[in-house]
Amino acid sequence: MGGSASRLPREALGEYQELTFLSKQEILLAYKRFSELLPEEEKENARSVRIPKDRILTLPELRANPFQHRICHVFSTSEDRDDSMSFEDFLDMLSVFSDSATSEIKSHYAFRIFDFDGDGTLGKKDLENLVNCLTGQGEESRLSNAEMEQLIQNILEDSDIDKDGTINLAEFQHVVSRSPDFASSFKIVL
Repeated sequence: MGGSASRLPREALGEYQELTFLSKQEILLAYKRFSELLPEEEKENARSVRIPKDRILTLPELRANPFQHRICHVFSTSEDRDDSMSFEDFLDMLSVFSDSATSEIKSHYAFRIFDFDGDGTLGKKDLENLVNCLTGQGEESRLSNAEMEQLIQNILEDSDIDKDGTINLAEFQHVVSRSPDFASSFKIVL
């Protein structure tokens, strides 16, 4: 192994493999990609450095994702709440988005990403934010107030089993379980 991959200790590699849905090769590639985001003088300490969100968002897989900011927010363990990522945060993100992650894990994290206000439910404002991310923020793609209201009403009718006006994790996972394409569409490829 050459380059930055050789600086990942063998015991750490084994631990990461046990704690993620990633193979050894995927972990080594993740380490290499993470290290490439660092300035030259920090590459030697890649496992103990946090990468700012703006640098994480330069990855092509995130740059094109309409939920890029939410993804960084959900996977970041930064105490400063700046959505920066450690190598372990980065691995967690890649693990959840990998083909090997279970549908239950993927739906749990998708729910957290879509829960914009972090209250544990998907309410009308969360659903509005979700739709806006998917349709774009431009005037030509923005839904009218009436269209947005109707769409949210339709989503709640289909998903809100207990009729409390919000979608909880169990309801979300129930909806996702009826969508066989969900797990394959919720991924980031290394």
